[in-house]
Amino acid sequence: MQDSLREHSWPVLFSVLLHGALAAVVVLMTMRSISHSPANVQPIPINAVVVDSQVLHAAEREQMERAAEEAQRARAAAEAQAQAAAQAAAEAHAAEDATAAAAKAAEDAKIAEAAKAAQQVKAEVETKAAADRAAAEARRELEARLAAEAKQAAEAKQAAEAKQAAEAKQAAEAKAAEAKRAADTRARLEREAELRRQMAEEEHVSAVEASPLRDRYIASLRNRIQGAWIKPPSARVGVDCLVEVTQIPGGVVTSARVTQCNGDAAVRQSIENAVYRASPLPDPPDPALFQRNFAFRFKPDE
Repeated sequence: MQDSLREHSWPVLFSVLLHGALAAVVVLMTMRSISHSPANVQPIPINAVVVDSQVLHAAEREQMERAAEEAQRARAAAEAQAQAAAQAAAEAHAAEDATAAAAKAAEDAKIAEAAKAAQQVKAEVETKAAADRAAAEARRELEARLAAEAKQAAEAKQAAEAKQAAEAKQAAEAKAAEAKRAADTRARLEREAELRRQMAEEEHVSAVEASPLRDRYIASLRNRIQGAWIKPPSARVGVDCLVEVTQIPGGVVTSARVTQCNGDAAVRQSIENAVYRASPLPDPPDPALFQRNFAFRFKPDE
């Protein structure tokens, strides 16, 4: 209500002022009519001495009726002007209302259009968001499926590699076990052969040592060394010394040492020198008689 009064305050004020002006005009004209009453009319000079009172009253009534008619016409004119002014104000008010209605309709149309555009944008955004979510979900599903397939392939590859490794290990273990069995068998056969060889050699050595060949071999060694001995001046008759000799195959002497002797140092040294001069020593008549380390008694006088 207050908004309506505020919007139409000027038309109402104009209408009130217009009605007030019209009322003022009516009052003014009435007062003028009264002021021009027959009392102010100058009487027409009549060349008569006696005037009839009835005629005078009739003239006064006629003049008053004429003034009343003029006042009535003035009021009618004022009312017509007031009505025209009111109609103009009403038309102006109607025009303002129409303009305001049109402006409001345009504003409402703009608001509706903006709301429609906003709704359309919102719908597009929601549609795009839904499409993005669907694409993201599809991408996640694809990635999950690819990851699952990759994991399955990796597990299958790992299982195949593990199986292959187990089979290779089993084959290697079987091969190693076979090789070990073969090596054990070969080692056992070699040990048995070596044992048989050693037993045969020991039997042969025992047989050779029990035979006269050993004595003849020791005698040849003794004779060879004694033949190379240069008797020193301090040597007495009956020299008896124990000599330890080390030789290598071929009879080459690598060491000679007198351990027990009844001679002096010169005798001892002369015997060791004789052993080195006798190198290489004679070969044994049988290889079984060869000894790398042997000892003999040096008795040059026997």
